[in-house]
Amino acid sequence: MDRTDTHEPELPQHDGADGGQPVDGAKEAGSGEGSRLYKEIVEWIKALAIAGLLVFVIRWFLFAPFIVDGPSMQPNFETGERLIVNKILYDFREPRRGEVIVFHVPEENRDFIKRVIGVPGDTVRLEGDELYINGVKFEEPYLREAIERARAAGEPAWNLGDDFPNAIVSETTVPEGMILAFGDNRRNSKDSRMIGFIPLENVIGRADVVFWPLDKFGFIDHSAPVPAG
Repeated sequence: MDRTDTHEPELPQHDGADGGQPVDGAKEAGSGEGSRLYKEIVEWIKALAIAGLLVFVIRWFLFAPFIVDGPSMQPNFETGERLIVNKILYDFREPRRGEVIVFHVPEENRDFIKRVIGVPGDTVRLEGDELYINGVKFEEPYLREAIERARAAGEPAWNLGDDFPNAIVSETTVPEGMILAFGDNRRNSKDSRMIGFIPLENVIGRADVVFWPLDKFGFIDHSAPVPAG
């Protein structure tokens, strides 16, 4: 018996000359390069947008630069020094003794940089260079060299300014929701001795880094006052 071979009918070949769609594996002339350029531009726009958002978040919510203006924190900080202030730290805890903070003073419409001396519940007394917290005499390690230089120069004390309490601020116990802060330069500092206790809600953050001038670059020392031994 003769056997007849069966097969599918052969389809005509398409050479694309009549403007039909390109066959698999082919592409239109010039489309790849333009597509890549477009994708790169879109990726750059996305990257720049994300970078801008991060800068905004970091600048306004996490960290911020501040400039020291005035002598109130000498000898540890000088006018013109640039600082990075940690704005998020006190969302998790309250300030502690010895920490250098930046806070806003609404009555003066400006920001101050001072050092925390008393926290809620502390009873504080300052007489010259002698600091008492809750009836115990404390030493301030961040002022040790300044006090020694003053004494070597024959001066009675580093603090030639106001004591605490005084005629302006007579209350000695730090209320809840407040802190007590003095400038390191007790001779020339407008601080809690004049403006009173500082509401925690006015604290902007903790000064953590000096970034200018470069020879002062480094982390800020937040040594706390220690009981005198």
